Amino acid sequence: MIALEWNSTVGAADLALNATGALAKDDALQTAVVLSLFTDARARPDDGAEGDRRGWVGDAFAPEDRYGSRLWLLRREKQTEETRRRAEDYANEALAWLVDAALATDVSVTAEWVARGVLGLAVRIATPSGIETSQFTMRL
Repeated sequence: MIALEWNSTVGAADLALNATGALAKDDALQTAVVLSLFTDARARPDDGAEGDRRGWVGDAFAPEDRYGSRLWLLRREKQTEETRRRAEDYANEALAWLVDAALATDVSVTAEWVARGVLGLAVRIATPSGIETSQFTMRL
């Protein structure tokens, strides 16, 4: 798989390059995690996202196979404990498919406020071959 890198400064992912300038490959779960967390999942009817429910176009063809996360719903939220907890819930929900697909045996995400308006996400994924960890930040 072609590797993606999360750029917390601009709040977006970009293609990763290797030392020779060619597209880098990702043999781990990093790119899958980036896509799962930072692709906008469709908001649920009870999320209060009236008029802008977003979502991935593929959801229309396979509604039982939801893609992405609802982290985008937090972009204008206040820096509270409730917002931090919801971020953890949304991130864990977005990555649960890794366990369902038997790519991981356990996934856990911890969120913390790392600066004013900046949320940090620590992702821990247990796989049969070991533990993978990732750190991300996102501006709210």
